[in-house]
Amino acid sequence: MSSSQNSHDQSTPVDSTAHTETSSDVVRLGKHLKPHWVWAIALGSAIGWGAFILPADWMRDGGGPLAAMLGLAIGGVLMIVIGASYGYLARVFPVSGGAFAYTLVGFGRTHAFVCAWFMTLGYTSIVALNASALALLGKHTVPQIIEVGHLYTVAGWDVYLGEIAVATLALVLFAVVNARGASLSGGVQFIFCLVMILAVLALVIGVIASPAGSFSNVTPLTDGRVNPVVGVTVIVAIAPWAYIGFDNIPQAAEEFAFPARKAFRLIVWSLIAAAALYCVMILVTASAAPWQDMMGEDRVWATADAVTSSMGGVGLALLVIAAVMGIVTGLNGFYVAGSRVLLALGRAQMIPRVFQRVHPRFGTPHAGLLFVMVAALAAPWFGRTALSWIVDMASIGFTFAFLYTSACAFRLLRWSGSADRSALPGSASTWRKLASAAGVLIAVAFILLLLVPGSPAQLSVPSFMAMGVWIVIGAVFFAVRRSHSRTLTDEQVDQAVLGGPRPDFLVRNGAGARM
Repeated sequence: MSSSQNSHDQSTPVDSTAHTETSSDVVRLGKHLKPHWVWAIALGSAIGWGAFILPADWMRDGGGPLAAMLGLAIGGVLMIVIGASYGYLARVFPVSGGAFAYTLVGFGRTHAFVCAWFMTLGYTSIVALNASALALLGKHTVPQIIEVGHLYTVAGWDVYLGEIAVATLALVLFAVVNARGASLSGGVQFIFCLVMILAVLALVIGVIASPAGSFSNVTPLTDGRVNPVVGVTVIVAIAPWAYIGFDNIPQAAEEFAFPARKAFRLIVWSLIAAAALYCVMILVTASAAPWQDMMGEDRVWATADAVTSSMGGVGLALLVIAAVMGIVTGLNGFYVAGSRVLLALGRAQMIPRVFQRVHPRFGTPHAGLLFVMVAALAAPWFGRTALSWIVDMASIGFTFAFLYTSACAFRLLRWSGSADRSALPGSASTWRKLASAAGVLIAVAFILLLLVPGSPAQLSVPSFMAMGVWIVIGAVFFAVRRSHSRTLTDEQVDQAVLGGPRPDFLVRNGAGARM
């Protein structure tokens, strides 16, 4: 890696209007993002609608509040282990693209394309899912507005013109917010995260202070029907979905207005905060009313029922505020991540070069933002059930990104006592190397949980079908772009994506144009 790259970690923030060019047509993003904004991007992306709508589902699937909270806490710890690799690589390669850039360095362009192909689908589908969650929330709070203009039914889900309108408005609004600059989207994200946290704290205080609410409602901690080990395992298996968002930190590393070595610390604190919020919402749901009474299949939103029974309309209002903040911060955060992956792919010319363009006034990857918005706008028309299949399938893609990132970090790192690799400060670190090895094992375990037949967390048949379709589309696209990619050398791609050459020991002999 060039010395100019390493200076990213030490340099002071550049002027917000400045762009550093590494070639005639690749423009680097300005350094606008403050540490608390980046932390909020990760936290808000990890805490979406699920934290406020699904606690009862997790208690039912895990066999009680203890398994649900323990499973999510363990999942958070496992994500911190994986986050160690992301934090180190974001420090060494502070560029847009995250796992795509790391996979490019460690394993070449073909693997990088595979990684980014699933990441793009994942980020885009989560943007769409958050928008549809806003409409779903409206179905429970203002059905007279949302359930207007019934159109058709998809996989048992009734599609209304009202919900499509709400989802569309949200998608367009946050695309505009992101397009108008990282400072705006980062500042908005931090404010919304604060509102969400304050609403959750008010719920905790309100439930405990109410006559109906009590910690005694949490007992018994298990229902006695689900094997405790199986119950915890089922909840741990959702960790890639529940905590996805911490990897948005390295996605934005190019825009850090602070030393990139702080990335790991931000990842850790965002994951700790996310795990705490998940567990607190399970505790709120279980404390507001006897949790076993909330397990009925006829309950559409058990958390809302429990909070309303304990705190009345005030509790419901606080829950809705927290849920809305969780949803919109997810929208905003994954717009950031999705557009940055597309920016990096455009720089590598694995997709049309229009995606590498940066808006001349706002300094944002506007083509990527537009793509994510347009792709997500189609999703509400297919119904939430079908969209959920895609999101479930995309969790496989994220686990592969975890695997590639951890494996790349393992290749770069040395045991303590060895000399640091050239231009890779901190690469002689036993704890980082052990963490990256553990990250590889954790990612493989998640993949097996999702794919092995008979696993308690196995993907559904529709999700497997969706994955097959996306793989076929990716293979066709890869074949179409292959001839163009052969016109570029690895050195040219590295310069465009990384801003300089990769470390010498990772340069393969005879490297030319390879994909």
